[in-house]
Amino acid sequence: MKFTKLSLVAALAVSTAFAGGDIEPVAPVAEPIVEESALEISANLAITSNYVWRGWTQTSNSPAVQGGIDLGYKGFYLGTWLSNVSWTSDDSSSLEADFYAGYAGEIGKFGYDIGYAYYSYPNVSDDYNFDEAYVGVSYDFDVVAVNAKYYFGLDTEIDGTDYWDVGFTAGLPMDVTLAATYGDYDDFGTNYIVSLAKTFGKFEVSVAYTDYEDDTFSALDEDHIVGTISTSF
Repeated sequence: MKFTKLSLVAALAVSTAFAGGDIEPVAPVAEPIVEESALEISANLAITSNYVWRGWTQTSNSPAVQGGIDLGYKGFYLGTWLSNVSWTSDDSSSLEADFYAGYAGEIGKFGYDIGYAYYSYPNVSDDYNFDEAYVGVSYDFDVVAVNAKYYFGLDTEIDGTDYWDVGFTAGLPMDVTLAATYGDYDDFGTNYIVSLAKTFGKFEVSVAYTDYEDDTFSALDEDHIVGTISTSF
């Protein structure tokens, strides 16, 4: 919504061509003021050498192109995120489409996030789709920021399973960011990821090491080195 205000640029203008010249008032100039909207729209795009989720490769150790769009309004947010995937023998699982909504805010250096996420795979059976509710907290100590999040597995065609993780981020010299996360997926296994990231203009380049240890079969353990280039706008 636009509003206008009147400001008097000059009350009088004096003609200097002749002594005793006419003095005429100058009409007020209207200066428009545009009120900033509380609605925020953002998008993100990434190319990664391997899409790894909670320690598992989702692309059979192949590259992925990913992107999403987010809407925000006074702490509330709504978004969607897409990626190519490949974890079936016939490559029918070519797409992952996630949808999420929630509310996030800050009280001083303390942050919180409450939301819901739905993970879908349009090209395969609905049995693979699942959803979660989550609650997260964070605190910024200036030198290092810590965070934790708990995901509640909801009822789906397959048994919903809870997941939690804890992590931190810290700034290093040369504007490099160090991040690490440890997570535990009930009935499946544990994982951790350590990454270094640096921003170049509008782009961020990161390198990460990920490790997954299965609770039942060590043959299912995985570890990866992943490179990613991402941007947001």
